[in-house]
Formats: sequence, structure tokens, C-alpha cells
Amino acid sequence: MNGSLAYQEEPREELLNGKIVMMSSPSVNHNRVAGNIYHIFRNYLKTKSCEAFSDGVDVYLTEDDRVIPDAMIVCNKDIIKPDGIHGAPDLIVEVLSPSTAKNDKGYKKDLYEEAGVKEYWIVDPNMRSIEAYLLSNGKYILDGFYGLFPNAFGITEKEREESKKEIPVSLYSDFNISLEEIFYNLF
Repeated sequence: MNGSLAYQEEPREELLNGKIVMMSSPSVNHNRVAGNIYHIFRNYLKTKSCEAFSDGVDVYLTEDDRVIPDAMIVCNKDIIKPDGIHGAPDLIVEVLSPSTAKNDKGYKKDLYEEAGVKEYWIVDPNMRSIEAYLLSNGKYILDGFYGLFPNAFGITEKEREESKKEIPVSLYSDFNISLEEIFYNLF
């Protein structure tokens, strides 16, 4: 048997509204951003009651919806089971890729809102930006738009200087993350 074929990862898939959706392999920038966020979460939460999870952990939200977020924070230990998270995490991060952007900004955003996910980040590695939504009275409110915005995106120098360079994690009053850390080492 060819050594390179001895181990093949199972195809990744989510269940959205009862339909299986295949997930593509993440790009290097996607993987770096998701990994950076997970490591920042994990390091901060070492002495806290909440726990960080990285890409690859199934989240069971409804009978018809099983998602695999790029990163998340779970504070309710009762929903953590050997096969995944059964219930709403407190914070979910989705890193956009061309094949997932529509679902991340549409169906999943609505699903997370309905499930009671307190905070939802939509991260764009190309724009080096984050839309952060907070749940308020059962509805998501855009809490902030944070970005570094590379030169190629037509943002003026003034707009770039005025953009927020640190994103707060609403679960903790002293948890603010530099966008430079999140978007570190990208192409």
C-alpha cells in the first residue's frame, strides 16, 4: 500500500437545514486565522471556566443542523460530550472562504441567532476584518466592524487609521484581542 494513501482524512461535512453540505479544505490563510484565534482564546481561558475549541468539533444545534465552526468558546460544560457540543456555544467564529461565505453570512448567522449563541464573529481573511454580532433580545445586533484592510481594498488612509484595531470578547470585560495577532503571518 502506498504510504501516502495509508491515512486519508474523512471528508468534512455539515448538516444545514437537513441537507448535507460538503466542506472544502481550508486555505493556508484561513487555517492560520482560525488557528490564531483558537490559540488566543485557549491561552486566555486557561484559568477561566469557559473552554475554547478549534475547527473539527461538531456542534449539534437542532435535529437538522450540525455545524463545524472554525473556533468557539463554550462556558456550559454540560453541553460538552465525547462526540461534540450539544447546544449553543457562547461564541462562534466562522472564517470566510469563497465556498462558505453565503452560508456563514446567511443561514448559519440566522441559525446561531435562533439557537442563542451570544456572540458571532464573521472573519474575512482577505479584508483582514471581523464583523462581531451580539445577541440582544433574541436578535443579532452588529456590535462592531474591525479591520486592518490591506492597501488593495480601496480603503483610504484615514479610514484605515480610524478603524478599530482591537476586538473585545463580550464574555469577559478584560478580554480584548489585537487584530495584528488574529491576522498574523498571512500572505
